[in-house]
Amino acid sequence: MWYAIMSEDVDNSLAKRMQARPAHLERLQQLKTDGRLFVAGPHPAIDALDPGDDGFTGSLVIAEFSSLADAQQWADADPYMAAGVYKKVTVKPLKKVLP
Repeated sequence: MWYAIMSEDVDNSLAKRMQARPAHLERLQQLKTDGRLFVAGPHPAIDALDPGDDGFTGSLVIAEFSSLADAQQWADADPYMAAGVYKKVTVKPLKKVLP
């Protein structure tokens, strides 16, 4: 089943994000390689693809897991969690309708 992992950043998270980004992307790449990643990306703090020093306010990952518990466990192990980037992470089942 698909799960939406919605994360909210702490204030001024950009430096922490940049430090943990390679490990974060490596985990996402593994989901992609396994054919389990639908979409992933950050939420810019301003209306721009590259927000510069304004940074990001959170992230969204939609991926396939065998259960809600597995999706939560994967989210809890995110390098951004260990680096203190995220202040809140919500994991919910997602019923994909379109496309």
